[in-house]
Amino acid sequence: MNKRYINTILLCSCICFSIIGCKVPAVIQQKENRTVPETFAGNNDTTNTSAVQWRNFFTDQFLISLLDTALKHNQELLITLQEIEIARNEIGMRQGKILPHVSYRAGIGVEKVARYTSQGAGDASTDIKPGKAMPEPLGDFNLSAVAGWEVDIWRKLRNAKKGAITKYLSTIEGKNFVITNLIAEIAASYYELIALDNQLAIVQQNIALQNNALEIVKVQKQASKATELAVKKFEAEVYSSQSLEFTILQRITETENRINLLAGRFPQPVARNHADIATNLLPTTINSGIPVQLLKNRPDIKQAELELAASKLDVKVARAEFYPSLDLSASFGVQAFNPAYITRLPESLLYSLVGDLVGPLINRRAIKAEFYNANARQLQAMFEYERSIISACLEISSTLAKIQNLQKSYTLKSKEVDALTQSIDISADLFKSARADYLEVLMTQRDALDAKLELVDTIKEQLIATVNIYKSLGGGWQ
Repeated sequence: MNKRYINTILLCSCICFSIIGCKVPAVIQQKENRTVPETFAGNNDTTNTSAVQWRNFFTDQFLISLLDTALKHNQELLITLQEIEIARNEIGMRQGKILPHVSYRAGIGVEKVARYTSQGAGDASTDIKPGKAMPEPLGDFNLSAVAGWEVDIWRKLRNAKKGAITKYLSTIEGKNFVITNLIAEIAASYYELIALDNQLAIVQQNIALQNNALEIVKVQKQASKATELAVKKFEAEVYSSQSLEFTILQRITETENRINLLAGRFPQPVARNHADIATNLLPTTINSGIPVQLLKNRPDIKQAELELAASKLDVKVARAEFYPSLDLSASFGVQAFNPAYITRLPESLLYSLVGDLVGPLINRRAIKAEFYNANARQLQAMFEYERSIISACLEISSTLAKIQNLQKSYTLKSKEVDALTQSIDISADLFKSARADYLEVLMTQRDALDAKLELVDTIKEQLIATVNIYKSLGGGWQ
């Protein structure tokens, strides 16, 4: 009879759990799109510049030293390293929930119960041993070990641990992405600093040239070959160039401080290469490879992929909350109302073994809300993953086109600078022989200065575009 009764209870429980399980909301499944173009601009070469280690990609020793400093002291990178440590500890916490936990318990207490209660009446009529009544108040001394374990029936705990591991791996990719951006940002600022040095030298040379022209105009005025208007115009041009010189000096200071911030140090001069910016400071050939390589080369894409995998596991964990959980607990120890009796076995011995099967039945709104949130976060992670792939392909396409167009612009701008440089000497000779007026000389000098500054800007943009394509392809973190 007892066996039939137990079987009936088990059968009813299974039916109830089946009914509950049927009401569990379904997961919104949607496969992420990993499709990428076959090539970049029809290039089928699988050689990829991102495979080059950054120490070999950059050849400027001043820049390499600066990058080494930044990788040790940059605050954003150090913060990211702590995020990795947090994620690693999360794995340990999830692992601890899978394993049984054992603790000890030691207690001392005293209790006086009312006589006119069932416990008080029972104690009053009970002898500890013949002729010796139960003491009042009653002491309580115990020492025991307590164990508990949640049986992972639905893989809820194991999925949570797997999700923590996946998130930990995503933080590592996040660190690699921070390194990639850090290296690219410092390199771009470094080349901007060199460009400013070159522009400062051009302006200073132009000031000397303008001062020389000003002296000639003054002499011509004394000889009544020029007017005071011409003198003032040349003076104004000198003042304008001198003002531009201080503007560039301010930009140099700001760029140095931006580099120092990235390097994690206080304001100080940035050691750098003072060579002509036109010198080949970076590889002139960039191999873009094929788009599918981005899926394994770019840290941000790999991070988004891992976060998507973790979000899928979070959905499984949230769904498992609808099912009953099995908790086992046990205790073993000794207990007595007097310390003297603690060691008297087996009378002072205590033990217990309990199994609880608990599941949600009514008012499951909180569980449903968390499940729907996990489902929505999963879809968010999927869209974020797809967006990272599309963004990477578009970024590379734009940068490759920019490199090509900048090269064409550089060729034309160089010819413009050569022509205007020659026109300066020509205009000066014509002015001395009174065959050109001072306005032609001023305009020629001004146009030459602008063209030279623009040429330096074009070279700078070429260098920065090369750095950006290296970053976009996934290089820099190796």
